[in-house]
Amino acid sequence: MALVRWITEMGMGVDVHGGDYTKAAERAVSDALRHSSLNFFAAAGKKREDMQIEVRIGVAEPSQIDVERIKAQVPYGTVTVTPMVGGLDVPADRTDDVLVIANAAILVAFPEE
Repeated sequence: MALVRWITEMGMGVDVHGGDYTKAAERAVSDALRHSSLNFFAAAGKKREDMQIEVRIGVAEPSQIDVERIKAQVPYGTVTVTPMVGGLDVPADRTDDVLVIANAAILVAFPEE
């Protein structure tokens, strides 16, 4: 069954100290979710549980993302997480620390009727 995308939300998150890609990704997902208020369910005859949600996370080191922690950020629907190359690492001046910037795209689709 084909899916039809209804919503695309974007967010950005940063781990300022520690180089934690998952923490930056969690903050990016949280940022995207905080900009959403989905009030169309009743009007469209849809249920939250029917949402098929893909979370795409862009960071410099995608293999460092804990996918299960990112899934836990999304309260409804069936969630898949796709880490990919993106974001930005900013090395600290005079230390080994790194600032990690993650970008998130949350894509919400429903099965086509």
